[in-house]
Amino acid sequence: MNRKLTVGERVMYVSKEAPVNCIFPVKIIGRINQERLQQALLKLQHKHPLLRVVIREDEKGAPYYVTDTQIPPIPVDIRERYTNDDWQQVSVDEWYRPFEVTKGPLARVVWLRSAAVSELLLVCPHCICDGSSILTLLRELLMTLDNPSLDLTPYDSFDSIEALLPASLLHNKKFRLRGLVFGKIAQVVLWFKTRGLKPVISRGYLLHWKLSQELSNALIHRCKEEGTSLFAAISVAFLEAFRQVRPSAAHNKLICPVDIRRFIPEIAHDELFAFAPIVELSADTSALTDFWSKTRSFKNDLMGKIDKINIHELLYMGEHFHSSLPRMVTFLKTTDGTHDVTLSNMGKLQLPEKFDTFEVETVYSPSAGFPWRNPNTLVASTYRGLLDFTFISNEAFLPENDARTIQMKVISILQEKSRIKQTYGVERQNAKDLHT
Repeated sequence: MNRKLTVGERVMYVSKEAPVNCIFPVKIIGRINQERLQQALLKLQHKHPLLRVVIREDEKGAPYYVTDTQIPPIPVDIRERYTNDDWQQVSVDEWYRPFEVTKGPLARVVWLRSAAVSELLLVCPHCICDGSSILTLLRELLMTLDNPSLDLTPYDSFDSIEALLPASLLHNKKFRLRGLVFGKIAQVVLWFKTRGLKPVISRGYLLHWKLSQELSNALIHRCKEEGTSLFAAISVAFLEAFRQVRPSAAHNKLICPVDIRRFIPEIAHDELFAFAPIVELSADTSALTDFWSKTRSFKNDLMGKIDKINIHELLYMGEHFHSSLPRMVTFLKTTDGTHDVTLSNMGKLQLPEKFDTFEVETVYSPSAGFPWRNPNTLVASTYRGLLDFTFISNEAFLPENDARTIQMKVISILQEKSRIKQTYGVERQNAKDLHT
């Protein structure tokens, strides 16, 4: 492989000194064999081309993925495990621990080890993986760790963005001219918007929480009953909580990344890829509209905006913005943006609970320490029926005390709106018992 990073990958690369890192922790009950772990990582490395590359920059500073046949194996950093919460501080530390991108590999594992319980933290630069990708890596790591005889089938990655685009678009001169013009305009606009601005340096923090089994079940059932989605309920609750805690700073907007694989069949579900188009969403703020009506409207708005995404045009146009990327990164580092949070919903995690040699007690929603001025990110996932959340920000943009207040208000809103009524759940069963 010898290809330039796409615009989406380039934004997450930031720079060779400080790429954005993703951390995905899993808690395991049982003994882990170190040799098996190393063998499992070698199998991942053999399967995925992006785990066998380094990043080199050309004379203009543009980064390229370059396959290195002498790349070292994925390292395992073994540390002693003392408490159930050690993984949280380690996650934050790993945000700021750079990869040697010119030497590779672009992955590592931190193993928090005790006699009977361990956390494995899979760490990758965000420029090689989105949420779906890092979940694939974690799944394959656990499967091959449990079963050393399991083989993973290697694949060939695309060698340029053009390989993912239809010929009709590539040969459209009018569209190419449009891309060139928009690229030049972006350079000028971003130059004016970023000149004289300096990034705010502030260390980030991570908040983590799980909803109880009772609340998780009640919320899931209530969303089904109301004809809406968990994502919509969480989004509306978060935007409402943000408005209550920080009314003067709230925009009533969130942005949501969308899995590109639904649009590009050339990228298989188990291949690494890092670009995710985003949609911007708002919640109905009318006091006359009830919570569940707001979530249904929010869900419909999301579906409508996803349907309108033209991913081929988006990828093609993006390639004309490479010259603007340094300014684009500066813009993200220096401006507040117009949204309250980026919400990444990973849904129900497709991971086994019990393996032959160990058990996965829980999986924590992944995190990434973004260097943006507005780093507010909420990641939601469901495992073993429990809703799990990580929230990431920094003190300069959102004081941690405010973030914790928002967290508690979100839980309170979801708890209030998820109360089981007589028409559903336990009370309905009790009523039936009385009449039989």
